[in-house]
Amino acid sequence: MKKSKVLLLYTGGTIGMIENPVESSLKPFNFDQITMEVPELNKLNCTIETIAFENPLDSSNMNFESWTQIGDEIFKNYDYFDGFVVLHGTDTMSYTASALSLMFQNLIKPIILTGSQLPLGQVRTDGKENLITAIEIASKKRNNLSIVKEVAIYFENQLFRGNRTTKVSSDHFDAFKSYNYPSLADIGVEINFNLNYLLKNKIKKIKYEKGFEPSINIVFFYPGIIIKNVVKSIRSNSSKVVVLMSYGSGNLPIENELEEFLNSSKKIFLNVSQCKAGKIEQGKYETGMQLKKAGVIGVRDMTLETVIVKSMMLIKKYPLDKDKFTKVLLTNIAGEISE
Repeated sequence: MKKSKVLLLYTGGTIGMIENPVESSLKPFNFDQITMEVPELNKLNCTIETIAFENPLDSSNMNFESWTQIGDEIFKNYDYFDGFVVLHGTDTMSYTASALSLMFQNLIKPIILTGSQLPLGQVRTDGKENLITAIEIASKKRNNLSIVKEVAIYFENQLFRGNRTTKVSSDHFDAFKSYNYPSLADIGVEINFNLNYLLKNKIKKIKYEKGFEPSINIVFFYPGIIIKNVVKSIRSNSSKVVVLMSYGSGNLPIENELEEFLNSSKKIFLNVSQCKAGKIEQGKYETGMQLKKAGVIGVRDMTLETVIVKSMMLIKKYPLDKDKFTKVLLTNIAGEISE
């Protein structure tokens, strides 16, 4: 079997930083010399090529234009490489992974995102192991076909479906969790893929879609919230999609003013739980049932990150068609919803 070719795309983030010995500050290093910084990469049974953003981005500056830039670069090189590794800051990595999973449909090659909590140039960095293993996963094949055929995040010995992840820690190495879907691989001495949980795409023709509209408003509910202020705020906001951050399985304090507003407004309302694990079940309690009757859409077990990204894509695609928006939102495109 010939060596796999992996494209390493550096977009920014902590992992690509080394210390300037003169100024004692961090700066991006030259990714063309990645094997000098991480010589262990020479031992992998694959060929690695690198592309770096001209102006690397802190992940807090990532937006839908950045997702498109990453997607375009991968799509342009899709036929020439067997796998892709995207180095990315951790803070918004789950959003980017969700976006890429919806942009690239019918994948037969892996797109693995990774990063680190400490810069690659520091002695105790977690970046070196994350980088090496992410590349190894991206190069893995069985019967000359890639084992992973989806967008995933690799971090601290775990491979997760990208659109199921949430960042949960700013200072622990195991910074990501996937609460509603099992890990795709467990990494120890060996890389053990959980084959039953991997996406199985049989359509070989890739479908690449892009286009986002950031017309999303998020309302976080808490005990004692003044409903009339909530209604006033939503009404004055120009966003087309409103995410209602509810309690538990999808419950909110329903008052007549809110119920009347939900029934009369032309905005699209989505019900997302403040809980990280579990799913929205609007028929479980009376308050949830009232939301359902008012036309609020329960998002089942999608993460908040995926709901936001998917809504941005769908409101761009179907700006005047709420029924089509709803149907596609609740359709499983890339494993983001449990069947």
